Amino acid sequence: MSKLVPHEENLTARYAERAARMVPSEIRSLFAVASRPEIVSLAGGMPNLSALPMEMMADVVQKLILENGQEALQYGSGQGHPRLREQICEMMALEGIRAKSDDVVITTGSQAALDLITRIFVDPGDVILVEAPSYVGALGVFAQYQSQVVHIAMDDKGLIPAALTEAITKVRAAGGKIKFLYCIPNFQNPSGVTMPASRRTEILDICREAEIFVVEDNPYGLLGFDGPVPNAMRAEDHENVIYLGSFSKTIVPGLRVGWALVPQGVKEKLIIANESSVLCPSNFAQLTISSYLAHEPWRDQIASFCSLYKERRDAMLESLDAHFPASATWTKPKGGFYVWVTLPPEIDTKVLVPRAIAAKVAYVPGTAFYADGFGSWQMRLSYCHPTPERIRKGVAALGNVVKEEIARRGGETPKAVR
Repeated sequence: MSKLVPHEENLTARYAERAARMVPSEIRSLFAVASRPEIVSLAGGMPNLSALPMEMMADVVQKLILENGQEALQYGSGQGHPRLREQICEMMALEGIRAKSDDVVITTGSQAALDLITRIFVDPGDVILVEAPSYVGALGVFAQYQSQVVHIAMDDKGLIPAALTEAITKVRAAGGKIKFLYCIPNFQNPSGVTMPASRRTEILDICREAEIFVVEDNPYGLLGFDGPVPNAMRAEDHENVIYLGSFSKTIVPGLRVGWALVPQGVKEKLIIANESSVLCPSNFAQLTISSYLAHEPWRDQIASFCSLYKERRDAMLESLDAHFPASATWTKPKGGFYVWVTLPPEIDTKVLVPRAIAAKVAYVPGTAFYADGFGSWQMRLSYCHPTPERIRKGVAALGNVVKEEIARRGGETPKAVR
């Protein structure tokens, strides 16, 4: 007779301590509702693939299988395919990075690269310095490895150098062990802000002096649509910066291909960690990306994505001006996927979610992007996936929900708008 499956409470006692930190993100909990067709989802950061010619992608895959199927469908290297690593170096050159393909390790999306880097460097109790707010997926990784996240304040130019220096001093005075600074300098998720070149240099100098690695996460770097973007931080410092990249935003997310560009001393550990996790990244996915880069006008394709996202960004900013109260503020991103909205501090955006859903619009409350429950009066709005018409409809509905809550609390009346 087979044994009965243990009840959940009994299973919990068997879990490793780290499993207690494995909890669904606030974004994941919204997916079931936000995916309903009647809901305008300003929540998820899904790339919009309507500008990607599917016939072209089908031709790439068909040609790959017919001409090189034996390799594409076989196991590969734990470091990743040599040709794709060379092509990645060519792409990174657009951001000022001069790199050798031997320093690139391909991973199953850049999320896996972040997980592997954290596994290599972080012991339970170690400190990771993180922007405030920050990418929810990174916070999940850091929590699972039982690190202490110390948030660093940001302004409209990104992470504040003086706040970074203060945090380093305070953590070390308390006996904390800082392993790295994690940041997204281009079109940051969730704030949308971009760090200027001078500030990047200042932050790199601070971290180099303090002997702290910088983990630069840059999935949106080529998706700028309001002028040139500063060179990557890795372009200025090749010894103290670990650079994470991804094809999820510039080509397709479904193939799950990302990479880490690491200092030579880190590479071997990263490859071993990669092999122990997935044995090898998918050869099929890598060679599909490689064939696409070799034979298709990928720069033009990225430009078409930028045009599509710019139109949606403009629709969102115009709608916020038209429908949100005067007491609200928001960022004005020059690329990427997101706008960060700040409301009066008495407004709890998590409490407003059910009312927004009833009004047929979804967003992510600000607390999802902090490790400490901060940000209850903030929200992230994503403009990448809905059409401009749907964005306008969703922002108008959300603006009404916000204004009604402010009026209910005795603040601005619904007429007090920009």
